[in-house]
Amino acid sequence: MQRIAVIGAGTMGRVHSEAYSRIPNAELVAVCDSQIAKAEELAGKYGAAAYADVKRLFEDGGFDVVDICTPTNTHLDYIKLAARAGKHICCEKPLARTTGQAMEALRICEEAGVTLFPAQVLRWFPEFRKLHDLITSGAIGEPVEVRTSRCSAYPRGTDDWFADMKRSGGVVLDMIIHDFDWLRWCFGKVRRVYARGLYEAGIPHTDYALVTLRFESGVIAHVEGNWAKAGGFETSVEVAGTKGLLSFASKDSAPIIIELKSTDEGKVGVTVPESPTRESPYYLELKHFVDCIEDNRKLDVTAEDGVEAVRTSEAALRSISTGQPVTLA
Repeated sequence: MQRIAVIGAGTMGRVHSEAYSRIPNAELVAVCDSQIAKAEELAGKYGAAAYADVKRLFEDGGFDVVDICTPTNTHLDYIKLAARAGKHICCEKPLARTTGQAMEALRICEEAGVTLFPAQVLRWFPEFRKLHDLITSGAIGEPVEVRTSRCSAYPRGTDDWFADMKRSGGVVLDMIIHDFDWLRWCFGKVRRVYARGLYEAGIPHTDYALVTLRFESGVIAHVEGNWAKAGGFETSVEVAGTKGLLSFASKDSAPIIIELKSTDEGKVGVTVPESPTRESPYYLELKHFVDCIEDNRKLDVTAEDGVEAVRTSEAALRSISTGQPVTLA
């Protein structure tokens, strides 16, 4: 049984707390937030202790795992506290605000002998896991070109921290980092990044980016991130391969479609809809984390994966700022 302390009682803190409450080998024992009323409300729901002071949380102890659900720029400080206390760590994406900070987090946790899990939850969304499995199984032959899009209204966090680019990194670092991690899972290492966007435009509560990734495998991906969409959240994927096209759109009732090239000239390709069973990806993600700690197994998303997702994001931000492509070492 792993005893969990969640730091941050905002949206993701609530989502993670609810997931832990249903995991058989996990127990939520503490919630910490600088706004004590929020901590007390969330902790009371699950019979946990509430804290406003993170130092007091660590002084009292009584937990095995720290789950960090706070603004991006605070992640490294909380990772340091947890690692020094010998606690395993789940950290909401992105792992840190910069690549240097993410690498420091990785080093500190390795030296302390604790697990560091970057919560890149997209790998546990059933549609994206199914897409990965279809791609890697060769269902559409060798992949050549990919397009992804992730769009929503501008997020509003405590103190409007998402609007402070020094704290959040905007739509690139705090949203389409999901796609960067998923694409790297599917296609391997990123070699070069080129991006255009509104990162430094100074338009209030508006951000947009279009990022081109070239992978060492030769695959090219075009990644769109939009924090200016009125209405609900939408995401889509299109993967072109040598044998056909694989597409997904969250707004469609049968979201995954495979269009295979006909083996006979002039005949129409076959369209096969796929509709995976939906289960909470946050539950699946955090159960995997807890199980890996208990069984001493390697995580499906490692701390190194978290570092590389930040590295790709930071390269995109640098490309937006300079107007030049960035080659990754």
